[in-house]
Amino acid sequence: MSKQLRVLMTGATGYVGGRLVPELLSRDIYVRCLVRTPAKISVAPWRDSVEVVAGDVGGPLEAALADIDVAVYLVHGIGDGPDWAAKETADAEHFRVACEAAGVGRIVYLGGMGDDSSNLSVHLRSRHAVGAVLAAGPIPVFELRAAVIIGSGSASFEMLRYLVEVLPVMVTPKWVRTKSQPIAISDVLHYMVQAITVKQAAAGIYEIGGPDVVSYAELMGLYAEEAGLNKRRLIPIPVLTPRLSSHWVGIVTPVPASLAQPLIESLANEVIVHDQKATDAFGPPQRTLREAIHLALGRSQSDNVPTRFSDADLQVFRAYVTDPRWAGGTELTDRRERDSTASPQRVYEVISGIGGAKGWYSGGWLWQLRGAIDRVWGGPGLRRGRRDPAVLHVGDFVDFWRVTEAEPAKKVVLHAEMRLPGDAWLEWEIAPTSSGSHVIQRARYKPRGLFGRIYWYGVLPFHLFIFPGMLKGIVSDAERTQNHP
Repeated sequence: MSKQLRVLMTGATGYVGGRLVPELLSRDIYVRCLVRTPAKISVAPWRDSVEVVAGDVGGPLEAALADIDVAVYLVHGIGDGPDWAAKETADAEHFRVACEAAGVGRIVYLGGMGDDSSNLSVHLRSRHAVGAVLAAGPIPVFELRAAVIIGSGSASFEMLRYLVEVLPVMVTPKWVRTKSQPIAISDVLHYMVQAITVKQAAAGIYEIGGPDVVSYAELMGLYAEEAGLNKRRLIPIPVLTPRLSSHWVGIVTPVPASLAQPLIESLANEVIVHDQKATDAFGPPQRTLREAIHLALGRSQSDNVPTRFSDADLQVFRAYVTDPRWAGGTELTDRRERDSTASPQRVYEVISGIGGAKGWYSGGWLWQLRGAIDRVWGGPGLRRGRRDPAVLHVGDFVDFWRVTEAEPAKKVVLHAEMRLPGDAWLEWEIAPTSSGSHVIQRARYKPRGLFGRIYWYGVLPFHLFIFPGMLKGIVSDAERTQNHP
């Protein structure tokens, strides 16, 4: 009887990792997940079938790597601070050294395609650097390099989907003519599984792509056809820079400008497969580009999307460790309290449905204005909506917030991912009373620097209008639906 393969999965809360885990489990592979916030995978259908270790690739790894045969590296630091590319390589080196000490037999890494001799974008250059660092030691490394991944919920697909569906006429930069070789997420998973389990293939770099080579303009045209849309008109503007393009993408799509910019810069590089190494070792891709778009569209329209790019932490909005000491420390708070005849569970259910199509109970046009401003600044805005209209789980997004705590009938905490000169939370605490419940609502804000304080006091008049109405609306809705949900 053969020994069961033991795999460490990093990035299990991300887009690819969240789909790769069940693929491995279906092949009777033992999976251990290294995650920073274990609660984020508590609702995954495969949660009870994996071992979970809390931690980070940059921290202690002895427990995570103990008795592991294959380590899968799916960590991406894009936008994680001003020196995110340097941090990526440092984390990769730390991970490789830890794997060597633990006796790991193989590392599998998903990177980005691109010719090393060309003028690569910072994003692709960093992807290649991570692969080189992982391969610098004695452990065999299988580095799979992919271009645009086509699948429901991927950043590339969501950017494509919204651009084509929202804009019948588009002003486009010259990068829309650059050739690429998109690949279906199902084929990416196939190649990843093969790289993890194959016994005969040699370690090295494998370029993976679908059977079709297209420009981004052709990709948009193909999407329009599959979506049943009229032909889109593209007006090329040579002076449209990646920075300007990213703000345009940030306004129209759910992909924030700060994430869109490095992705767009990569579109200027031709990314096509140059050899048949992957096909010879693992077999040809199974899905054409048209089939991949068709499947992704079907999942998106039926809201059957297992993972999304936005599941990962949006570090681009976080305060950096390089901030001066005087930047934080102070916490400004708006606190409201209200009694309700509704039960704590009913109040919690109403709070769990806030945002998205339901809105925020008070100051609707102000929320819309703040969302529009956020998108112009490069944030996610309100376009993300919600994953589920009524249920909250830790890690879910709610417009430009992220759920960090969700304790039924007791507490909900949302952390702001909007562009802010500081850090903000919106939270509710619910306590039972003899007549129903007592609700405490807090808007907490830690300003960063002088502008952070100016921002808080500048929006304070709007808070005095929004927050009382929000709590009143929550309590009224809970009481109204107490016996008639």
